Order: sequence, then C-alpha cells, then structure tokens
Amino acid sequence: MPDSPIKLSVVVIAKNEESRIRECLQSVADWADEIIVLDDYSADKTSEIAKQFTPRVYQRAMDVEGKHRNYAYGLAKNEWVLSLDADERATPELRGEIGSLLNNNPSCNGYTIPRRNFMGNVWVRYGGMYPSAQLKLFRKDKFKYDELAEVHPQAYMPDPRGALESDILHYTYRDFTDAISKLDRQTDLEAKKWFRENRKVGVFSILRKMVDRFWRAYFSKQGRKDGVIGLFLAVNSGMYQFLSFAKYWELKKNEERRCHPRESGDQPRPSF
Repeated sequence: MPDSPIKLSVVVIAKNEESRIRECLQSVADWADEIIVLDDYSADKTSEIAKQFTPRVYQRAMDVEGKHRNYAYGLAKNEWVLSLDADERATPELRGEIGSLLNNNPSCNGYTIPRRNFMGNVWVRYGGMYPSAQLKLFRKDKFKYDELAEVHPQAYMPDPRGALESDILHYTYRDFTDAISKLDRQTDLEAKKWFRENRKVGVFSILRKMVDRFWRAYFSKQGRKDGVIGLFLAVNSGMYQFLSFAKYWELKKNEERRCHPRESGDQPRPSF
C-alpha cells in the first residue's frame, strides 16, 4: 500500500448515481493523485457528493459513449488513467498493485483489470461474469475509444499491454428490475444501430443466436452454478438478441409506413 498519492488520474463517469458514487470515490480518495468526475447532468445529488471528494467535477451531456469517455480522459493531468464507472470500486489489493506497478516504470501502454460483477450484493462467479477483465488502466495518450458506435464502443490502444491480478468490484445490477431496465436501454441503442446500417437480419439467425448465447452462458460457462441469478442472466443474454431484433423490425416497419402512407392500415408481419 503506497504511503503517498500515486501519480494517477482516476476518471469517473456518472449519471444519477447518488446512491453509489460515494463508495466509488471513497475507494480511491486516499491514494490517487487526482480524481475527475464527468457528470451527465444528473437530476439527483451526484455532483454534490462528488465535490466532497474532488474539485474537478465537470458536466457534459452524453452524446456518444466513446466521445464522452474520450472527453473525460482528456481532462486528466497525469500520464496514467484509471477509468471507473460510479458503480465500480477499487479494492485495497488493486491499490497496492497499481502503486507498485507505476513506481517501477511499467513497460506496457495499458493493463486489463478483472472485475467481480454483482447482482445486488451477490458476486456472480460463473456464466462469463468473472473475471470479465477490461482495459481500465492506461497511458492517456495511447488510449482512445471509437467515437462513432453508440453502443459497446471499441477501445484502441497499441501494444504492448498487460494484465493485473487484483479486482475491481462492479455492482452491475441493483436487482432483476434494474437488469431488465438496462437491457431495455441497451437494446434500444442496438436496434437503432442496426437500422442505421440497414442490417440484414433474419428471424432464424436471431433464434440461433438467442439459443447460442443462453447455452454458452448457462451451460458452457457454468452459469447454472449461480442458481436463479445465473439462469436469469443467461436468459437475459439471449433476450438481448431477440429484443434488439424486435425493436429493429419495428423501426423498419415504421419507416415503411412513412414511405408508403396509403398502406398504413396494413398489419405488419415479420418476414421469414
């Protein structure tokens, strides 16, 4: 555990996270040299709480996720950035590992960090939910997100890259209702992406992907060992494909009605 602050900028992305951001910032407050919070104009007390930990609290409306994150990282003054979301926590073990790494002239441009994903307060260990490592620690001038993709943007960073052993705690879902709400939001974005691309998607290919995603999560990756939570998340994974398709199909049909208003009375039917 380092005796003095590490020359590290912790960058936190937040929106309406008053119930979780305090614990996030507490996990890095006494060892990170700099904390930056980029708040998406929260309607709650997220910004007020953040200002108790750092004066560097900024507001910016989320447009495209990659662009939003790149803007936040650009605010950092240090060479090294640790990227956290408000629902994530750095563990004491991670603190020590990062401190030791940065004090010894690291050779890589960035490092993946394993994440323990939680449903409520339950650590989900199977179904592909652990280690679920992500590129979270990186040199600011070597890392960038794709700024075009509205969902799941690609991260770009030249090699070499390494991997840390200590975990980030990720409180992914408060409960099942929260998971369903996130699924709804994410599939909205996915459907709009498909619509812009005019993607060719068939019913049977979607059904195959649904079954494949469920099978891999529940059986191949042993999600069944997580009990009801594992079953829920496996079904959730398959439903991502189906809901994205259903919303995409709806967008296509609405577009057809606008282009052919005389046929607006016809009942839309899925094409096989």
